[in-house]
Amino acid sequence: MTAPVSQRVKKRRDALRAAGLRPVQIWVPDARRPGFAEECRRQAFVVAAADAADPDLGGFLDAALAGLADEGER
Repeated sequence: MTAPVSQRVKKRRDALRAAGLRPVQIWVPDARRPGFAEECRRQAFVVAAADAADPDLGGFLDAALAGLADEGER
């Protein structure tokens, strides 16, 4: 017969800890909540407006992408 779930979970967690890992809890926004999509849209427009107002952003992004391409060639 198999071990109870709690024992299997404990064994797995102990193995992960022995491998040098630790548990972390992360809280994220609830995408099912009413108004979530509208808030995402609002924030995206704010960021887009800030990006459009920054004349140096295009050059910065191009340089960053060029740096990534150089890394891939190694």
